[in-house]
Amino acid sequence: MVAEAGGDDRHLLIGIYQGIVLSAARRALGNAATGEIRYLLSRYDAGTVIARPLRDGYYVVMALRPGSDVGPGLRRSAVAQARMNEAM
Repeated sequence: MVAEAGGDDRHLLIGIYQGIVLSAARRALGNAATGEIRYLLSRYDAGTVIARPLRDGYYVVMALRPGSDVGPGLRRSAVAQARMNEAM
């Protein structure tokens, strides 16, 4: 299930795609000594996307406009990740 805050169908599709990528990356790493994935950062011409895993297979995705400063997005998504994990 994908829930979104604002946006349109394009944002919904971005969220679904990022969930698939995150799941594939987690499977590919398996039990590697690298530890858990904290986030995935993807840059595109149309913007930047940050995907962070949550408990129980859920995830949160933040889409940034082209040219946005990624640093604040990483910090805010980390806070959202921690709060959502606590609430679960």
